[in-house]
Amino acid sequence: MERRMNLTMLMDFYELTMSKGYFDHDMQDQIAYFDMFYRKTPDKGGYAIMAGVEQLIGYLKNLSFEEEDIDFLRSKGMFDEAFLNYLKNFKFKADVWAIPEGTPIFPGEPIVTVRGTAIEAQLVETMVLLTINHQSLIATKATRIVRAAQGRPVMEFGSRRAQGYDGAIFGARAAYIGGCVGTACTICERDYGIPALGTMAHSWVQMFDSEYEAFCAYANAWPDRCSLLVDTYNVIKSGVPNAIRAFNDILIPMGKRPASIRIDSGDITYLSRKAREMLDEAGFEDCKIIVSNALDEYIIRDLIMQGAQVDSFGVGERLITSRSEPVFGGVYKLVAVEKNGEIIPKIKISENIEKITTPGFKQVWRLFDNESGKAMADVMTLFDEEIDSDKPYNLFDPEYTWKKKEITNFTAKPLLTQIFKNGECVYESPSIEEIRAFCAKSLENLWSEVLRFENPHKYYVDMSSKLWTIREKLLEG
Repeated sequence: MERRMNLTMLMDFYELTMSKGYFDHDMQDQIAYFDMFYRKTPDKGGYAIMAGVEQLIGYLKNLSFEEEDIDFLRSKGMFDEAFLNYLKNFKFKADVWAIPEGTPIFPGEPIVTVRGTAIEAQLVETMVLLTINHQSLIATKATRIVRAAQGRPVMEFGSRRAQGYDGAIFGARAAYIGGCVGTACTICERDYGIPALGTMAHSWVQMFDSEYEAFCAYANAWPDRCSLLVDTYNVIKSGVPNAIRAFNDILIPMGKRPASIRIDSGDITYLSRKAREMLDEAGFEDCKIIVSNALDEYIIRDLIMQGAQVDSFGVGERLITSRSEPVFGGVYKLVAVEKNGEIIPKIKISENIEKITTPGFKQVWRLFDNESGKAMADVMTLFDEEIDSDKPYNLFDPEYTWKKKEITNFTAKPLLTQIFKNGECVYESPSIEEIRAFCAKSLENLWSEVLRFENPHKYYVDMSSKLWTIREKLLEG
């Protein structure tokens, strides 16, 4: 469910100054093509996950300047009435393509393409980047953490540490796409159907005269889902013993079984192993152990390697902020213009090689090996090119062109999907459950070497010969 919010004015101011310049030079009808892509994968990983398309659609559907927007711009004294009248009557009529949410994506390839007039394509720049950058960052981090947990459920617990309320809401959505089983953020279940999870804080325990009383009160309140936080005072000396006592005194007489205990501090490996021994000895082998406390994929991996007895993880600040690398770094660049119906490629050249753009209106193809089902490489082509899976195809590295490989027995799938045509949405967003399942399946199609945390294998994003030739000619001037 997407709630209406007009964010038209959420833009960098230069988008308005440039638009005024286009208008003054009668360029408002000039057709331009812009690509969003990213240059470097967060955490030095081997892949990222596309997310945020549903929110981008909601933004584009509501794109219009309201009276208060026009009044504000008029008050700045920089914009004449002719341009303000243009904005007042502005209607988004562009074409937009995007790679579907949950798809693994790689540096350099277009993940969103906008074809529209110079003004409308420019005005949406900030929100395209903001929407896709944030959720792709969190979804990517979530997949890493979920994989580190090796099948144990991961809950997103970061609402209070997120960068603002929308960071909490959309971060939880992205984390669910990335494989988390639920979130502490209640509004996300109302709006997106993401399970809201949680039990108690330390303040509950402190509110009572004793830890035992607090546990008994909670067990009485929630006998069918009793989960007790056992580290308010001392996990081994009081927390677990008092939990066991409350289970025996309150739940067992009701014919109920405890759900779990949670440990939120201390040496998780040692405490979880001792707690497991104590629970098993008391006859509560079915009582789960949940742990939290500033976890990330590396800590979770180490806990499991050390033999921690953990059934599920609650991950907060290091997930919701992607603390280890909190910037996704997607950019939005002009790649072509249209003149008299002809698409003319444009390129940005830089002394920094990684900042040189790939010109032209493009499609991205993913090539899958038919025997293993694994993705072999992505290929950027001109949009009207086709890759015929029935014929051998020659891959070559666009930077080191002597690296060539002929592939056969493969399937080529185009990734960029049209979501807007002439300003009208032509795409129905999948449900959050469908996106989540698609993400998990798509990760299974990547080789394990691409998925590893340290020094992952480079997944190749190549170019077709036609596209490479165009780029080389533009580079030569």
